[in-house]
Amino acid sequence: MIHDYLVIGGGISGASVAYELADAGTVLVLESETALGYHSTGRSAALFTRNYGGPVVRRINAASAPFFVAPPAAFCDSPLLTPRGALTVASADALDRLPALLALSEPGEEVVEITPEEALARVPYLRPERLAGAIYEANVADIDVAGLHQAYLKGARRRGCLIETGAGVTGLEHAAGVWQVRTAGQTHRARIVVNAAGAWADQIGAMAGAASVGLVPMRRTAIIVDAPDGLDLASSPAVDFVATGAYIKPEAGKLMASPGDATPTTPQDVRPEELDIAHLAHWIETETLIPVRRISHSWAGLRSFTADGAPVVGFDPCIPGFLWLAGQGGYGIMMAPALARFAAGLALNGAATPDPSEFGFDAESISPARIGAATDG
Repeated sequence: MIHDYLVIGGGISGASVAYELADAGTVLVLESETALGYHSTGRSAALFTRNYGGPVVRRINAASAPFFVAPPAAFCDSPLLTPRGALTVASADALDRLPALLALSEPGEEVVEITPEEALARVPYLRPERLAGAIYEANVADIDVAGLHQAYLKGARRRGCLIETGAGVTGLEHAAGVWQVRTAGQTHRARIVVNAAGAWADQIGAMAGAASVGLVPMRRTAIIVDAPDGLDLASSPAVDFVATGAYIKPEAGKLMASPGDATPTTPQDVRPEELDIAHLAHWIETETLIPVRRISHSWAGLRSFTADGAPVVGFDPCIPGFLWLAGQGGYGIMMAPALARFAAGLALNGAATPDPSEFGFDAESISPARIGAATDG
């Protein structure tokens, strides 16, 4: 059998594009792990905010917003978003970083300055002596990451998509308009390959003969701790510490904290470093009033970045029928609906560039061709 589309990777990127493609053709998803979304998607505690990331990422977030607010009929059984709100706080030596965030405010997506006293009223575990300024963004929501991922997978299967786990790709060859994609067990054939392999996307590209797009996987550490007694987790916003990029947010009846680290690493089943966990626990007790009596859970996730921080979505300029869907950094959950529709549009229309007015962002700004152009320049 020759599939119309073969998607490599079963995380949020692969699941979402498979869902979009399966409505128009035969789709096979190959996932190297035995669990779908094991590495990045399964280790994400995402928020949806339009004002996160660089200019390209923010435009893609805006294009995804309608899907999150009103997903297709029968797509999911419960809302994908739950109101959360986000507070960004600054110590005296970091006050100069707040104006740039305030400048992102726009009608319907307001970012407003509030007093330290108002910030403490919203988040009583902050240390007053460390709080010199704050801004608040009300229109920020928790994303049901697991629900979104499963809804895409179930929807793709309903549309006839086939999904194989434990099927790591070992080789790719293109001849006579057809891809031969080898795994340990067998060889699959497809007209178009979608490279949604996350941190491994450059390795898959190399197997296909494509030039590297310069993905750098970065480790991010997170821990779960008990919330202070009496804290109303339902109304407690996520808190970003602008000086360091660290953040704390409610998560399943407790608090999740991360230093916001971005440590370059190789594609792997990444694990948290004990020293990073110890430093994070110390930071929590230094910067907040949260007593870290025990760490319920700790983990690390991979976020893969390009040099300019924008994703890589589009057909490879030199390899026929090879579509990149990679480099989402820490924004992949938020961007998934728009990027999946965009990538599917490219595949279905024979690489014709979708109308920018439909998406609100330029094809060139996320095309893999821009990587080579930047290198040549």
